[in-house]
Amino acid sequence: MQAVSAPATAPAQPPLSAVALAFFLRIPLTEKIVFHSTVGNASINSSKQGKSRTLTHTKKYLPGLAEPHTAETQWRAVDVVLDCFLAKDGGHRGALASSEDRARASLVLKQVPVLDDGSLEDFTDFQGGTLAQDDPTDIFEASVDLVQIPQAEALLHADCSGKEVTCEISRYFLQTRETTVETAACFMANVQVSGGGPSISMVMKTPIDAKNDAFWHPTLNLPLSPQGTVRTAVEFQVTTQTQSLTFLLGSSASLDCGFSMAPGLDLISVEWRLQHKGRGQLVYSWTTGQGQAVRKGATLEPEQLGMARDASLTLPSLTIQDEGTYVCQITTSLYRTQQIIQLNIQASPKVRLSLANEALLPTLICDIAGYYPLDVAVTWTRQELGGSPVQVSGASFSSLRQSVAGTYSISSSLIAEPGSAGATYTCQVTHISLEEPLGASTQVVPPEQRTALGVIVASSLFLLALLFLGLQRRQAPTRVGLLQAERWETTSCADAQTSHLQEDRAAHVSQPS
Repeated sequence: MQAVSAPATAPAQPPLSAVALAFFLRIPLTEKIVFHSTVGNASINSSKQGKSRTLTHTKKYLPGLAEPHTAETQWRAVDVVLDCFLAKDGGHRGALASSEDRARASLVLKQVPVLDDGSLEDFTDFQGGTLAQDDPTDIFEASVDLVQIPQAEALLHADCSGKEVTCEISRYFLQTRETTVETAACFMANVQVSGGGPSISMVMKTPIDAKNDAFWHPTLNLPLSPQGTVRTAVEFQVTTQTQSLTFLLGSSASLDCGFSMAPGLDLISVEWRLQHKGRGQLVYSWTTGQGQAVRKGATLEPEQLGMARDASLTLPSLTIQDEGTYVCQITTSLYRTQQIIQLNIQASPKVRLSLANEALLPTLICDIAGYYPLDVAVTWTRQELGGSPVQVSGASFSSLRQSVAGTYSISSSLIAEPGSAGATYTCQVTHISLEEPLGASTQVVPPEQRTALGVIVASSLFLLALLFLGLQRRQAPTRVGLLQAERWETTSCADAQTSHLQEDRAAHVSQPS
Protein backbone atom coordinates (compact mmCIF):
# COMPACT_ATOMS: atom_id res chain seq x y z
CA MET A 1 0.00 0.00 0.00
CA GLN A 2 1.33 3.41 -0.93
CA ALA A 3 0.49 6.76 0.59
CA VAL A 4 0.97 9.93 -1.40
CA SER A 5 2.96 12.51 0.52
CA ALA A 6 1.14 15.69 1.46
CA PRO A 7 2.00 18.90 -0.42
CA ALA A 8 2.39 22.25 1.28
CA THR A 9 -1.32 22.96 0.93
CA ALA A 10 -3.50 19.86 0.99
CA PRO A 11 -6.36 19.87 -1.49
CA ALA A 12 -9.86 19.87 -0.08
CA GLN A 13 -11.48 16.48 0.40
CA PRO A 14 -14.76 16.11 -1.48
CA PRO A 15 -17.81 14.99 0.50
CA LEU A 16 -18.42 11.28 0.93
CA SER A 17 -20.82 9.65 -1.46
CA ALA A 18 -24.22 9.31 0.19
CA VAL A 19 -24.65 5.86 -1.34
CA ALA A 20 -21.26 4.61 -0.14
CA LEU A 21 -21.69 5.82 3.43
CA ALA A 22 -25.28 4.64 3.51
CA PHE A 23 -24.01 1.12 2.86
CA PHE A 24 -21.62 1.49 5.80
CA LEU A 25 -24.23 2.84 8.22
CA ARG A 26 -27.11 0.64 7.06
CA ILE A 27 -29.18 3.83 6.35
CA PRO A 28 -32.06 3.27 3.91
CA LEU A 29 -31.44 5.14 0.67
CA THR A 30 -35.07 6.30 0.63
CA GLU A 31 -34.34 8.76 3.45
CA LYS A 32 -32.83 12.15 2.76
CA ILE A 33 -29.15 12.34 3.70
CA VAL A 34 -27.04 15.49 3.43
CA PHE A 35 -23.31 15.43 4.13
CA HIS A 36 -20.91 18.28 4.91
CA SER A 37 -17.13 17.89 5.10
CA THR A 38 -14.60 20.06 6.88
CA VAL A 39 -11.01 19.94 5.63
CA GLY A 40 -9.28 21.13 8.78
CA ASN A 41 -10.21 18.22 11.04
CA ALA A 42 -11.64 15.91 8.36
CA SER A 43 -14.91 15.71 10.27
CA ILE A 44 -18.07 14.63 8.50
CA ASN A 45 -21.50 15.72 9.66
CA SER A 46 -24.76 14.30 8.45
CA SER A 47 -28.23 15.76 8.44
CA LYS A 48 -31.08 13.28 8.49
CA GLN A 49 -34.63 14.56 8.61
CA GLY A 50 -33.42 17.96 9.77
CA LYS A 51 -31.19 16.66 12.60
CA SER A 52 -27.42 17.22 12.55
CA ARG A 53 -24.99 14.75 14.06
CA THR A 54 -21.31 13.81 14.02
CA LEU A 55 -20.67 10.23 12.96
CA THR A 56 -18.66 8.31 15.53
CA HIS A 57 -17.29 4.79 15.54
CA THR A 58 -19.81 2.18 16.70
CA LYS A 59 -19.28 -1.57 16.58
CA LYS A 60 -22.87 -2.00 15.51
CA TYR A 61 -22.07 -0.51 12.12
CA LEU A 62 -18.62 -1.84 11.36
CA PRO A 63 -17.91 -5.19 13.03
CA GLY A 64 -14.40 -6.53 12.71
CA LEU A 65 -12.59 -3.18 12.52
CA ALA A 66 -9.79 -2.26 14.89
CA GLU A 67 -10.60 -0.27 17.99
CA PRO A 68 -9.90 3.46 17.62
CA HIS A 69 -7.26 5.16 19.72
CA THR A 70 -9.70 7.81 20.92
CA ALA A 71 -13.18 7.67 22.39
CA GLU A 72 -14.67 9.29 19.28
CA THR A 73 -13.27 8.55 15.84
CA GLN A 74 -14.56 10.42 12.82
CA TRP A 75 -15.07 9.35 9.25
CA ARG A 76 -12.81 10.44 6.45
CA ALA A 77 -12.65 9.63 2.75
CA VAL A 78 -9.16 8.67 1.54
CA ASP A 79 -7.57 7.18 -1.55
CA VAL A 80 -6.08 3.74 -0.94
CA VAL A 81 -3.21 3.00 -3.35
CA LEU A 82 -2.16 -0.65 -3.76
CA ASP A 83 0.76 -2.19 -5.64
CA CYS A 84 -0.68 -4.88 -7.89
CA PHE A 85 0.06 -7.17 -10.79
CA LEU A 86 -1.98 -7.14 -13.98
CA ALA A 87 -2.51 -10.60 -15.48
CA LYS A 88 -2.06 -10.56 -19.22
CA ASP A 89 -4.77 -11.89 -21.51
CA GLY A 90 -4.37 -15.62 -21.99
CA GLY A 91 -2.76 -16.03 -18.58
CA HIS A 92 -4.05 -18.05 -15.67
CA ARG A 93 -7.66 -17.32 -14.75
CA GLY A 94 -9.04 -17.84 -11.28
CA ALA A 95 -5.58 -18.00 -9.71
CA LEU A 96 -2.49 -15.88 -9.33
CA ALA A 97 -0.64 -15.74 -12.63
CA SER A 98 3.05 -16.55 -13.02
CA SER A 99 5.63 -13.79 -13.32
CA GLU A 100 5.79 -14.28 -17.10
CA ASP A 101 2.03 -13.71 -17.47
CA ARG A 102 1.71 -10.51 -15.47
CA ALA A 103 2.99 -6.96 -15.29
CA ARG A 104 3.22 -4.35 -12.56
CA ALA A 105 0.15 -2.20 -11.98
CA SER A 106 -1.47 0.04 -9.38
CA LEU A 107 -4.99 0.05 -7.99
CA VAL A 108 -6.39 3.27 -6.53
CA LEU A 109 -9.57 2.86 -4.51
CA LYS A 110 -11.05 6.34 -4.66
CA GLN A 111 -12.54 8.07 -1.64
CA VAL A 112 -12.97 5.05 0.60
CA PRO A 113 -14.72 5.90 3.91
CA VAL A 114 -12.42 4.98 6.80
CA LEU A 115 -12.25 5.78 10.50
CA ASP A 116 -9.73 8.51 11.27
CA ASP A 117 -8.16 8.49 14.72
CA GLY A 118 -5.87 11.37 13.81
CA SER A 119 -3.25 9.33 11.96
CA LEU A 120 -4.61 10.27 8.51
CA GLU A 121 -3.83 13.96 8.76
CA ASP A 122 -1.01 13.73 6.18
CA PHE A 123 -2.95 11.57 3.72
CA THR A 124 -4.05 13.32 0.51
CA ASP A 125 -5.86 12.37 -2.67
CA PHE A 126 -4.08 10.40 -5.35
CA GLN A 127 -2.77 12.46 -8.25
CA GLY A 128 -1.43 10.83 -11.38
CA GLY A 129 1.34 13.39 -11.80
CA THR A 130 2.95 12.39 -8.47
CA LEU A 131 4.13 8.97 -9.72
CA ALA A 132 7.82 8.45 -10.37
CA GLN A 133 9.18 7.32 -13.73
CA ASP A 134 9.76 3.75 -12.56
CA ASP A 135 6.20 3.39 -11.21
CA PRO A 136 3.75 1.11 -13.05
CA THR A 137 2.15 2.54 -16.18
CA ASP A 138 -1.06 0.51 -15.68
CA ILE A 139 -3.05 2.46 -13.12
CA PHE A 140 -6.66 1.56 -12.31
CA GLU A 141 -8.80 4.12 -10.54
CA ALA A 142 -11.80 2.43 -8.91
CA SER A 143 -14.74 4.34 -7.48
CA VAL A 144 -16.41 2.67 -4.47
CA ASP A 145 -19.52 4.85 -4.40
CA LEU A 146 -21.82 1.91 -5.22
CA VAL A 147 -20.46 -0.65 -2.73
CA GLN A 148 -18.84 -0.78 0.68
CA ILE A 149 -15.27 -1.86 1.44
CA PRO A 150 -15.60 -3.16 5.02
CA GLN A 151 -11.90 -3.89 5.55
CA ALA A 152 -10.48 -0.60 4.26
CA GLU A 153 -8.53 0.07 7.47
CA ALA A 154 -6.69 -3.23 7.11
CA LEU A 155 -5.60 -2.24 3.59
CA LEU A 156 -4.64 1.26 4.62
CA HIS A 157 -2.54 0.31 7.65
CA ALA A 158 -1.05 -2.97 6.42
CA ASP A 159 2.48 -1.56 6.18
CA CYS A 160 2.36 -0.15 9.70
CA SER A 161 1.10 -3.49 11.01
CA GLY A 162 3.94 -5.40 9.39
CA LYS A 163 1.61 -7.21 7.01
CA GLU A 164 1.89 -7.70 3.27
CA VAL A 165 -0.83 -6.90 0.76
CA THR A 166 -1.09 -9.07 -2.35
CA CYS A 167 -3.09 -7.66 -5.25
CA GLU A 168 -3.77 -9.04 -8.71
CA ILE A 169 -5.97 -7.59 -11.44
CA SER A 170 -7.28 -9.68 -14.31
CA ARG A 171 -9.94 -9.51 -16.99
CA TYR A 172 -13.43 -10.51 -15.94
CA PHE A 173 -16.00 -11.88 -18.36
CA LEU A 174 -19.64 -11.17 -17.64
CA GLN A 175 -22.26 -13.81 -16.89
CA THR A 176 -24.56 -12.41 -19.58
CA ARG A 177 -23.95 -10.52 -22.77
CA GLU A 178 -26.45 -7.71 -22.61
CA THR A 179 -26.37 -4.86 -25.09
CA THR A 180 -26.12 -2.33 -22.27
CA VAL A 181 -22.80 -3.71 -21.07
CA GLU A 182 -21.12 -4.91 -24.27
CA THR A 183 -19.24 -1.64 -24.62
CA ALA A 184 -17.84 -1.84 -21.06
CA ALA A 185 -14.82 -3.85 -19.94
CA CYS A 186 -14.71 -5.59 -16.57
CA PHE A 187 -11.79 -6.50 -14.34
CA MET A 188 -11.44 -8.62 -11.21
CA ALA A 189 -9.20 -7.36 -8.40
CA ASN A 190 -8.18 -9.92 -5.76
CA VAL A 191 -6.65 -8.28 -2.69
CA GLN A 192 -5.33 -10.29 0.26
CA VAL A 193 -3.72 -9.18 3.52
CA SER A 194 -1.24 -11.59 5.09
CA GLY A 195 -1.10 -12.61 8.73
CA GLY A 196 -4.76 -13.47 9.17
CA GLY A 197 -6.03 -10.36 7.42
CA PRO A 198 -9.02 -10.03 5.12
CA SER A 199 -9.41 -11.04 1.49
CA ILE A 200 -11.45 -8.95 -0.95
CA SER A 201 -12.51 -9.79 -4.51
CA MET A 202 -13.91 -6.84 -6.47
CA VAL A 203 -15.51 -6.66 -9.91
CA MET A 204 -14.68 -3.34 -11.58
CA LYS A 205 -16.39 -2.03 -14.71
CA THR A 206 -15.24 0.75 -17.01
CA PRO A 207 -17.76 3.50 -17.83
CA ILE A 208 -19.93 2.86 -20.87
CA ASP A 209 -19.30 6.33 -22.29
CA ALA A 210 -15.56 6.17 -21.70
CA LYS A 211 -14.81 5.96 -25.43
CA ASN A 212 -15.35 9.70 -25.68
CA ASP A 213 -11.97 10.20 -24.01
CA ALA A 214 -9.05 11.09 -26.25
CA PHE A 215 -6.39 8.75 -24.79
CA TRP A 216 -6.21 4.97 -25.18
CA HIS A 217 -4.23 2.31 -23.35
CA PRO A 218 -1.66 0.79 -25.72
CA THR A 219 -2.27 -2.87 -24.76
CA LEU A 220 -5.65 -2.98 -23.01
CA ASN A 221 -7.36 -1.06 -25.84
CA LEU A 222 -9.27 0.98 -23.29
CA PRO A 223 -9.78 4.73 -22.98
CA LEU A 224 -7.65 6.59 -20.45
CA SER A 225 -8.34 9.59 -18.31
CA PRO A 226 -6.35 12.80 -18.83
CA GLN A 227 -4.13 11.59 -15.95
CA GLY A 228 -3.39 8.37 -17.86
CA THR A 229 -5.44 6.04 -15.65
CA VAL A 230 -8.09 3.43 -16.43
CA ARG A 231 -11.23 4.60 -14.68
CA THR A 232 -13.54 1.95 -13.27
CA ALA A 233 -16.30 1.57 -10.72
CA VAL A 234 -16.57 -1.30 -8.24
CA GLU A 235 -20.01 -2.88 -8.72
CA PHE A 236 -19.65 -6.11 -6.74
CA GLN A 237 -17.35 -7.39 -4.02
CA VAL A 238 -17.11 -10.49 -1.83
CA THR A 239 -15.08 -10.33 1.38
CA THR A 240 -13.92 -12.62 4.16
CA GLN A 241 -12.38 -11.29 7.35
CA THR A 242 -10.32 -14.43 7.98
CA GLN A 243 -8.68 -16.50 5.26
CA SER A 244 -7.72 -19.31 7.63
CA LEU A 245 -9.43 -20.62 10.77
CA THR A 246 -8.55 -23.29 13.35
CA PHE A 247 -11.10 -24.95 15.64
CA LEU A 248 -11.01 -27.86 18.08
CA LEU A 249 -12.71 -31.12 17.30
CA GLY A 250 -16.35 -31.07 18.43
CA SER A 251 -16.67 -27.29 18.58
CA SER A 252 -18.70 -24.99 16.31
CA ALA A 253 -17.23 -22.81 13.56
CA SER A 254 -18.49 -19.71 11.77
CA LEU A 255 -17.00 -19.06 8.33
CA ASP A 256 -17.21 -15.38 7.45
CA CYS A 257 -18.36 -14.33 3.98
CA GLY A 258 -19.91 -10.95 3.17
CA PHE A 259 -20.71 -9.13 -0.03
CA SER A 260 -21.87 -5.81 -1.40
CA MET A 261 -23.41 -5.08 -4.78
CA ALA A 262 -24.46 -2.02 -6.72
CA PRO A 263 -28.12 -1.01 -6.91
CA GLY A 264 -29.90 -2.75 -9.75
CA LEU A 265 -28.19 -6.11 -9.22
CA ASP A 266 -30.20 -9.05 -7.92
CA LEU A 267 -28.91 -11.80 -5.64
CA ILE A 268 -29.40 -15.14 -7.39
CA SER A 269 -27.64 -17.81 -5.33
CA VAL A 270 -25.13 -18.56 -2.57
CA GLU A 271 -23.11 -21.78 -2.50
CA TRP A 272 -20.68 -23.15 0.05
CA ARG A 273 -18.47 -25.98 -1.18
CA LEU A 274 -15.76 -28.03 0.54
CA GLN A 275 -12.60 -29.17 -1.22
CA HIS A 276 -10.25 -31.56 0.52
CA LYS A 277 -7.66 -34.04 -0.78
CA GLY A 278 -8.83 -33.74 -4.36
CA ARG A 279 -12.50 -34.19 -3.56
CA GLY A 280 -15.23 -31.55 -3.69
CA GLN A 281 -18.70 -31.56 -2.22
CA LEU A 282 -21.60 -29.17 -1.71
CA VAL A 283 -22.09 -28.07 1.90
CA TYR A 284 -24.92 -25.53 1.69
CA SER A 285 -26.85 -23.83 -1.09
CA TRP A 286 -29.33 -20.96 -1.20
CA THR A 287 -31.30 -20.11 -4.32
CA THR A 288 -34.20 -17.68 -4.75
CA GLY A 289 -35.16 -17.69 -1.09
CA GLN A 290 -34.73 -21.39 -0.35
CA GLY A 291 -31.78 -22.87 1.55
CA GLN A 292 -30.62 -26.48 1.62
CA ALA A 293 -28.05 -27.93 4.01
CA VAL A 294 -26.18 -30.92 2.61
CA ARG A 295 -23.87 -31.15 5.60
CA LYS A 296 -25.96 -31.97 8.69
CA GLY A 297 -26.45 -28.95 10.92
CA ALA A 298 -24.96 -26.40 8.52
CA THR A 299 -26.88 -23.12 8.77
CA LEU A 300 -26.97 -19.82 6.93
CA GLU A 301 -29.27 -16.98 8.01
CA PRO A 302 -31.37 -16.09 4.93
CA GLU A 303 -32.61 -12.83 6.45
CA GLN A 304 -29.00 -11.66 6.80
CA LEU A 305 -28.46 -12.03 3.06
CA GLY A 306 -30.83 -9.22 2.26
CA MET A 307 -30.33 -7.04 5.33
CA ALA A 308 -26.62 -7.22 6.18
CA ARG A 309 -25.29 -8.87 3.00
CA ASP A 310 -23.94 -11.59 5.26
CA ALA A 311 -23.53 -15.09 3.81
CA SER A 312 -21.53 -16.56 6.70
CA LEU A 313 -21.85 -20.31 7.31
CA THR A 314 -22.09 -21.99 10.73
CA LEU A 315 -20.93 -25.58 11.23
CA PRO A 316 -21.75 -27.23 14.60
CA SER A 317 -20.05 -30.28 16.14
CA LEU A 318 -16.97 -30.24 13.93
CA THR A 319 -15.47 -33.54 12.82
CA ILE A 320 -12.24 -34.39 11.03
CA GLN A 321 -14.25 -34.66 7.81
CA ASP A 322 -15.10 -30.94 8.06
CA GLU A 323 -11.47 -29.94 7.53
CA GLY A 324 -10.52 -28.49 4.17
CA THR A 325 -10.86 -25.50 1.86
CA TYR A 326 -14.27 -23.84 1.81
CA VAL A 327 -15.42 -21.82 -1.18
CA CYS A 328 -18.10 -19.16 -0.67
CA GLN A 329 -19.50 -18.39 -4.12
CA ILE A 330 -22.06 -15.63 -4.58
CA THR A 331 -23.91 -15.11 -7.85
CA THR A 332 -25.83 -12.01 -8.86
CA SER A 333 -27.80 -11.24 -11.98
CA LEU A 334 -24.60 -10.08 -13.68
CA TYR A 335 -21.54 -11.12 -11.67
CA ARG A 336 -20.20 -14.14 -9.83
CA THR A 337 -17.22 -14.24 -7.51
CA GLN A 338 -16.01 -16.15 -4.48
CA GLN A 339 -13.83 -16.25 -1.40
CA ILE A 340 -11.70 -19.14 -0.15
CA ILE A 341 -11.40 -20.00 3.55
CA GLN A 342 -9.15 -22.71 4.99
CA LEU A 343 -10.65 -24.56 7.97
CA ASN A 344 -8.23 -26.55 10.13
CA ILE A 345 -9.38 -29.05 12.77
CA GLN A 346 -7.30 -29.91 15.83
CA ALA A 347 -7.67 -32.41 18.67
CA SER A 348 -5.49 -32.31 21.78
CA PRO A 349 -3.74 -35.54 22.86
CA LYS A 350 -4.26 -37.37 26.14
CA VAL A 351 -1.10 -38.71 27.81
CA ARG A 352 -0.89 -41.69 30.19
CA LEU A 353 2.34 -43.15 31.61
CA SER A 354 2.50 -46.65 33.08
CA LEU A 355 5.09 -49.20 34.26
CA ALA A 356 4.73 -52.32 32.15
CA ASN A 357 7.57 -54.46 33.50
CA GLU A 358 9.05 -54.44 37.01
CA ALA A 359 12.07 -56.56 36.19
CA LEU A 360 15.65 -55.52 36.86
CA LEU A 361 15.27 -53.07 33.93
CA PRO A 362 11.68 -51.82 34.14
CA THR A 363 9.89 -50.72 30.96
CA LEU A 364 7.84 -47.53 30.85
CA ILE A 365 5.03 -47.07 28.32
CA CYS A 366 3.68 -43.65 27.38
CA ASP A 367 0.32 -43.76 25.59
CA ILE A 368 -0.55 -40.70 23.47
CA ALA A 369 -4.15 -40.91 22.26
CA GLY A 370 -6.82 -38.90 20.46
CA TYR A 371 -4.74 -36.22 18.72
CA TYR A 372 -5.04 -34.52 15.32
CA PRO A 373 -3.31 -33.62 13.03
CA LEU A 374 -0.71 -36.32 12.68
CA ASP A 375 2.55 -34.62 13.67
CA VAL A 376 3.48 -35.10 17.32
CA ALA A 377 6.78 -34.97 19.21
CA VAL A 378 7.58 -37.16 22.24
CA THR A 379 10.56 -36.58 24.53
CA TRP A 380 11.69 -38.47 27.64
CA THR A 381 13.48 -36.90 30.59
CA ARG A 382 15.09 -38.47 33.66
CA GLN A 383 15.59 -36.66 36.96
CA GLU A 384 17.42 -38.07 39.97
CA LEU A 385 16.71 -36.91 43.51
CA GLY A 386 18.09 -33.40 43.90
CA GLY A 387 19.16 -33.19 40.26
CA SER A 388 17.90 -31.52 37.09
CA PRO A 389 15.89 -33.19 34.31
CA VAL A 390 18.05 -34.69 31.58
CA GLN A 391 16.71 -35.73 28.20
CA VAL A 392 17.21 -39.42 27.46
CA SER A 393 17.21 -41.32 24.19
CA GLY A 394 16.56 -44.90 23.20
CA ALA A 395 12.76 -44.79 23.16
CA SER A 396 10.87 -46.94 20.70
CA PHE A 397 7.46 -46.34 19.14
CA SER A 398 4.54 -48.56 18.28
CA SER A 399 2.73 -48.50 14.98
CA LEU A 400 0.40 -45.57 14.35
CA ARG A 401 -3.28 -46.16 15.08
CA GLN A 402 -6.26 -44.18 13.76
CA SER A 403 -9.71 -44.22 15.33
CA VAL A 404 -13.05 -44.19 13.56
CA ALA A 405 -13.31 -40.46 14.34
CA GLY A 406 -10.03 -39.86 12.51
CA THR A 407 -7.80 -39.06 15.50
CA TYR A 408 -4.42 -40.72 15.97
CA SER A 409 -2.81 -42.69 18.80
CA ILE A 410 0.71 -43.97 19.36
CA SER A 411 2.75 -45.47 22.21
CA SER A 412 6.34 -44.83 23.18
CA SER A 413 8.29 -47.26 25.39
CA LEU A 414 11.53 -46.74 27.27
CA ILE A 415 13.68 -49.00 29.44
CA ALA A 416 14.23 -47.13 32.68
CA GLU A 417 17.43 -47.04 34.70
CA PRO A 418 16.48 -46.07 38.26
CA GLY A 419 20.02 -45.97 39.60
CA SER A 420 20.88 -46.45 43.25
CA ALA A 421 18.43 -43.88 44.65
CA GLY A 422 15.65 -44.02 42.08
CA ALA A 423 14.65 -41.49 39.43
CA THR A 424 11.62 -39.68 38.05
CA TYR A 425 10.82 -40.27 34.39
CA THR A 426 8.65 -37.85 32.40
CA CYS A 427 7.04 -38.38 29.02
CA GLN A 428 6.48 -34.98 27.39
CA VAL A 429 4.29 -34.49 24.31
CA THR A 430 4.33 -31.49 21.97
CA HIS A 431 1.45 -30.95 19.55
CA ILE A 432 0.12 -28.04 17.51
CA SER A 433 -3.15 -28.09 19.48
CA LEU A 434 -1.34 -27.49 22.78
CA GLU A 435 -0.26 -24.08 23.99
CA GLU A 436 2.49 -25.77 26.00
CA PRO A 437 3.81 -29.35 26.13
CA LEU A 438 1.76 -31.94 28.01
CA GLY A 439 3.56 -34.43 30.25
CA ALA A 440 3.12 -37.37 32.62
CA SER A 441 5.64 -38.53 35.26
CA THR A 442 6.29 -41.60 37.38
CA GLN A 443 8.82 -42.63 40.03
CA VAL A 444 11.05 -45.61 39.30
CA VAL A 445 12.88 -47.15 42.30
CA PRO A 446 15.88 -49.54 42.27
CA PRO A 447 15.29 -53.33 42.52
CA GLU A 448 16.26 -53.64 46.19
CA GLN A 449 13.74 -50.98 47.17
CA ARG A 450 11.11 -52.68 45.07
CA THR A 451 11.92 -56.00 46.87
CA ALA A 452 11.67 -54.41 50.32
CA LEU A 453 8.52 -52.68 49.33
CA GLY A 454 7.14 -55.96 48.03
CA VAL A 455 7.87 -57.67 51.34
CA ILE A 456 6.15 -54.88 53.24
CA VAL A 457 3.13 -55.06 51.01
CA ALA A 458 2.96 -58.86 51.24
CA SER A 459 3.29 -58.77 55.03
CA SER A 460 0.59 -56.17 55.27
CA LEU A 461 -1.71 -58.26 53.13
CA PHE A 462 -0.96 -61.36 55.26
CA LEU A 463 -1.74 -59.50 58.49
CA LEU A 464 -4.96 -58.18 57.03
CA ALA A 465 -5.94 -61.70 56.03
CA LEU A 466 -5.26 -63.03 59.57
CA LEU A 467 -7.26 -60.20 61.08
CA PHE A 468 -10.15 -60.95 58.77
CA LEU A 469 -10.09 -64.67 59.65
CA GLY A 470 -9.96 -63.83 63.37
CA LEU A 471 -13.02 -61.65 63.07
CA GLN A 472 -14.81 -64.38 61.17
CA ARG A 473 -14.06 -66.96 63.90
CA ARG A 474 -15.13 -64.57 66.68
CA GLN A 475 -18.44 -64.00 64.99
CA ALA A 476 -18.99 -67.74 64.30
CA PRO A 477 -20.14 -68.83 67.91
CA THR A 478 -22.60 -66.01 68.10
CA ARG A 479 -24.09 -67.08 64.81
CA VAL A 480 -24.27 -70.76 66.03
CA GLY A 481 -26.07 -69.67 69.23
CA LEU A 482 -28.55 -67.66 67.27
CA LEU A 483 -29.26 -70.60 64.98
CA GLN A 484 -29.76 -72.95 67.95
CA ALA A 485 -32.14 -70.48 69.64
CA GLU A 486 -34.12 -70.16 66.44
CA ARG A 487 -34.31 -73.97 66.15
CA TRP A 488 -35.46 -74.32 69.86
CA GLU A 489 -38.18 -71.72 69.37
CA THR A 490 -39.35 -73.49 66.24
CA THR A 491 -39.39 -76.90 68.05
CA SER A 492 -41.25 -75.49 71.08
CA CYS A 493 -43.91 -73.96 68.88
CA ALA A 494 -44.36 -77.25 67.05
CA ASP A 495 -44.67 -79.25 70.33
CA ALA A 496 -47.22 -76.77 71.70
CA GLN A 497 -49.33 -77.03 68.57
CA THR A 498 -49.20 -80.87 68.75
CA SER A 499 -50.27 -80.87 72.45
CA HIS A 500 -53.25 -78.59 71.76
CA LEU A 501 -54.34 -80.76 68.86
CA GLN A 502 -54.26 -83.94 71.01
CA GLU A 503 -56.33 -82.27 73.76
CA ASP A 504 -58.96 -81.17 71.22
CA ARG A 505 -59.20 -84.71 69.85
CA ALA A 506 -59.59 -86.21 73.38
CA ALA A 507 -62.35 -83.77 74.27
CA HIS A 508 -64.17 -84.60 71.07
CA VAL A 509 -63.99 -88.38 71.75
CA SER A 510 -65.23 -88.07 75.38
CA GLN A 511 -68.50 -86.35 74.40
CA PRO A 512 -71.65 -88.61 74.78
CA SER A 513 -73.43 -89.75 71.68
